[in-house]
Amino acid sequence: MTVTPENEATLPLLPTVKLCHVAFHAISEQECISHIFECLERGQGGWVVTVNLDHLRRLRARGDYGCLCRDATLIMADGMPVIWASRIQGTPLPERVAGSDLISSLSVEAARHGRSVYLLGGEPGTAERAADILREGSANLRVAGTFCPPVGFESDLEQMDRIERRLRGAQPDIVYVALGSPKQERLISRLRNRLPKTWWMGVGISFSFLCGDVRRAPQWMQRLGLEWVHRLIQEPRRLANRYLLHGIPFAGSLLAGAALRRIANVRQKAI
Repeated sequence: MTVTPENEATLPLLPTVKLCHVAFHAISEQECISHIFECLERGQGGWVVTVNLDHLRRLRARGDYGCLCRDATLIMADGMPVIWASRIQGTPLPERVAGSDLISSLSVEAARHGRSVYLLGGEPGTAERAADILREGSANLRVAGTFCPPVGFESDLEQMDRIERRLRGAQPDIVYVALGSPKQERLISRLRNRLPKTWWMGVGISFSFLCGDVRRAPQWMQRLGLEWVHRLIQEPRRLANRYLLHGIPFAGSLLAGAALRRIANVRQKAI
């Protein structure tokens, strides 16, 4: 499966790098933000997916998650193993672009442009507190609304209609969806065409990061690709299978595969 941007003919062409048949956009965080706001100015919405190691593993499996993300507009690398693999392969991505960083930097830019954001999901109360923290960082930020749907909302047509009505009424420019993956991607895929001028981004646990309910790893651990260790220490029962049984073996195969592709490319050029 190759994940490609939608509306490719009408959007500015952006460079891509393929890893595991997924086309990552080879742009920096600032270039990503600039692209989003250029599209907003033209009345074009979109969807940013920030792909970490676990997401990439599920994308490669070509199952439901891959089908969900197929229509994403921007595919950004959120994970140092993904960046390392691109470098080993000889097609380096410029930098890691984490959803947990974008939620803040996009909001700063939204305030500068007079655009609005909507915070959907998270643990009860975190969307409101995260919105207050974002407003503290950008006094002019317009928060179009916040909403934490109840558990099981995705199977309740009335609750799904309620979410859609809230979003239609708010008409936000950017929606941050903090429901965890793949629930947030399912919701975005279902609703994004109802608000075609809006940009969407799944942000996982980012509201809790902003509020301080879950501590984010220090910068040195993030640079060394050890953020998963920090998360595992905080939530060992929930994250042990993801990181130890799936993450580490997949990271090894990803880096080894990148090295083999580099060797194959060098040999091909030598012929």
